Amino acid sequence: MLHPPLLDHTNPFFLPHNHHSLHRRISIFSPVTITNTSSRRYLSVRSSSNESQPSNSDNLIPVLATSAALLFLSFAGCRSSACFAATSGRVPPAVAISDDDALVNDQSIRDSEDVGGYDSEELKAAFESYKSKTYALTVPLRIVALRNSVPPLWIKNFLQSQGRRMKFRLEFRGTIEDIYSELSTTIGKGIITSKSAGAADIVSLGDTWLNFAISKKLIEPVQGVDDQDWFHTLSEKWKVYLRRNSEGKSDAQGKIYAVPYRWGSMVIAYRKNRFRQLNLAPIKDWSDLWRPDLAGKIAMVDSPREVIGAVLKYLGASYNTSDIDSEVTGGRNAVKRELASLRKQVLLFDSANYLKAFNVGDVWVAVGWSSDIVPVAKRMSDVVVIVPKSGASLWADLWTIPAATGIAKEELGGRIRGPSPLMHQWLDFCLQPQRAIPFEEEIVAGASPSAIDHNLVPKSKNLTKNKPKLDTNLIAGVPPPDILTRCEFLEPLSDSASLDYQWLIASMQNTNHGFVQKLQHFMLQASKVLQTKLL
Repeated sequence: MLHPPLLDHTNPFFLPHNHHSLHRRISIFSPVTITNTSSRRYLSVRSSSNESQPSNSDNLIPVLATSAALLFLSFAGCRSSACFAATSGRVPPAVAISDDDALVNDQSIRDSEDVGGYDSEELKAAFESYKSKTYALTVPLRIVALRNSVPPLWIKNFLQSQGRRMKFRLEFRGTIEDIYSELSTTIGKGIITSKSAGAADIVSLGDTWLNFAISKKLIEPVQGVDDQDWFHTLSEKWKVYLRRNSEGKSDAQGKIYAVPYRWGSMVIAYRKNRFRQLNLAPIKDWSDLWRPDLAGKIAMVDSPREVIGAVLKYLGASYNTSDIDSEVTGGRNAVKRELASLRKQVLLFDSANYLKAFNVGDVWVAVGWSSDIVPVAKRMSDVVVIVPKSGASLWADLWTIPAATGIAKEELGGRIRGPSPLMHQWLDFCLQPQRAIPFEEEIVAGASPSAIDHNLVPKSKNLTKNKPKLDTNLIAGVPPPDILTRCEFLEPLSDSASLDYQWLIASMQNTNHGFVQKLQHFMLQASKVLQTKLL
């Protein structure tokens, strides 16, 4: 039996203390039988059950300014991954490469004929139009990527474009957390091994991890972007979002620390056959989650940013509302009331199992990230996937450069490690318009960065032939233009919003669950970590 969690019990807040601390799981809903586990994307944090828990809510105010950035990470939830703890005082275990990590080298790809079943004449012609530099000497390029986020044909075509002078090595990790964990346990401690993600030239990270990775000096700016073609073709929307200062905060004069290669949104999926049998109206927006005929038939991710964000969107506000009382009609009390109503509607808040409950029919509606939901929906029959018409949150997977520059290791030949000269070749290749086709054909979940401006490559009739069509309002993995304008990337919570979230989460708890005390304890510990860092 799986006890469905409180909004965020599988990503409770991390505390930078004892490595041997135990973790609590808190349940406020009745048990539901689930057979498998799902995956999550965003950074999460855990707390310890063997630490004393402060109970005075007044202690929150002095530390909000220093803990808001870390709160943003914990509230973001987890996408395409299982959650773990990661902070300067407490880092997750390193992830060892195994057969399951799907290690791929250049020869295995060149010899492989399995490139996803879409190596058409059209794509071959498009590939031939792509020209790149070649090198006279053998040049290495090692990439650590999130599994199932890189189309197989990308790899084969990139190898062909570079010739045999490139020594290519691609490794996959199951979760973004695995990659972040390796960066933390290697670069974070100044211990680099040749097989770790920290020694790679390029690694995958999620957008909500970016602030944390920058502030912890785990990644470095991408050098020479102004001279690169790929940067000039990148949408201004991405440039504005990705420019950061040394603390990871948005800065119009900041540097580019990451390059997007796919993105998506929150979506709602529902079982059309069930709705048809009971003559239920289709779901179109967040407000439908509050319908009495769907009570107890909804499963949702357990991220507070997404759960409270859904309530804010329902009330006509932004995910990134900085002051709920002044920006939302009815203020905090209105949000509290609708949050309590949503809690009664949702059977299961659990990012790890919400899709399994949906798959086996325990619930008829699933609310989660498109990278999770779209692949599952395609394997099921009579499922509709929609982006709510009032807008949703957006997520992105990014290429980043591990900050190993300046770390000389004997295992690395006694040299100072720098990124491969092929780094920009890979980035340029990934951002070519033709690379969008696997996303548009739903071979890999997500959308190409160019699609944020709805610059879509026309679909080939051959590629869509005999393929099941997903019933969705997504256009090649992208929200429709009128809805996309209402969608938002999640931004760090303001001090006022952090206090509002604490108050709202507390309103959902029974007094014996201790969630408020756990949150307070996290915020105090986060403050101590940041204050120590400044000394």
